[in-house]
Amino acid sequence: MTAQITKPVSAPGAEHTDSAPGAKPSRLRALLPGPAADANGAAMYRRWWLPWLWTAPALACAVIFGVFPFLNTLLLSFTDAKPLGGASGFVGLDNYTRMLDDSDFWLATRNSVLYALIVVPLMVLLPLMLAVLVEKNLPGIGFFRSAFYTPVLASSVVVGLSWQWLLADDGLVNTWLEKAHLIRDAIPFLSDPWLILLSAMGLTLWKGLGWYMIFYLAALGNVPKELHEAAAMDGAGAIRRFWHITMPGVRHAMMLVGTLTGIGSLRVFTEIYMLGSSTGGPGGADRTLPFYIRDVGLDPITGNAGYGSAVSVALFLLTLGLTLLAQRLTKEDKA
Repeated sequence: MTAQITKPVSAPGAEHTDSAPGAKPSRLRALLPGPAADANGAAMYRRWWLPWLWTAPALACAVIFGVFPFLNTLLLSFTDAKPLGGASGFVGLDNYTRMLDDSDFWLATRNSVLYALIVVPLMVLLPLMLAVLVEKNLPGIGFFRSAFYTPVLASSVVVGLSWQWLLADDGLVNTWLEKAHLIRDAIPFLSDPWLILLSAMGLTLWKGLGWYMIFYLAALGNVPKELHEAAAMDGAGAIRRFWHITMPGVRHAMMLVGTLTGIGSLRVFTEIYMLGSSTGGPGGADRTLPFYIRDVGLDPITGNAGYGSAVSVALFLLTLGLTLLAQRLTKEDKA
């Protein structure tokens, strides 16, 4: 015996409302565009403004902390505003013209681009190789995974101070090399401009290995084990399997890591500050673009917020170009 569900039939000409029978329809409900007459389920109770209500906090944060600072920086780049405020005037493109003739700006740009060119390939490959090593379920492998991830949890300042102690003239590295009779004089890790830059890159790599290793461990889970087993049966060695199976299987993760690392390399500041002191190396030779923006735009006495904003816009365009290049490479890879 089956129950028959009958749908109530409204009288011809009667007004359709979602209120109780006999109640008057709300005027506000009548003004708001409600769900369609034939909607069912949750759509019957959904209002047009409800999605905007849920996304309003995120949109407000994006506008307050993202869009507004960017537009304000863009506006300041056409003025001679001071860091502490006060009267400022419109200077047109003078800040951008000055930037093109500024040798310090080009030196900072060279350091930032060089930083990205060296760090990005290493940061893409080394964590992947590390993830392949720790992916295997061996006794005690959890300890090594935790050990590789520990630098991620440490503060950048604490890590920088540790590296200062390691790389000082009387630090652990130089002392060990001298006792091993490999060098006679201490290597100037913290006083030579090139060695400071390379040491800062090493610090960035050391701190980021564990973080991006997690990315690759998740991506390696999607690479079929059968491919490795079949290739091994055909005589392919570990290097060939890594090159022809592992890397193509995690190529999207490699693109993501490359993009994130590239953006982070262009914004590097703490590593240079900790290893090259507050001047950014001898004579400011190791300053990157964020370091240079701080010097020229935020100094309360000699700073020019307008010029610093113009350099910030240049850094934004450089970062945007790198991001668009990565997106294009990703699309070509998918095609």
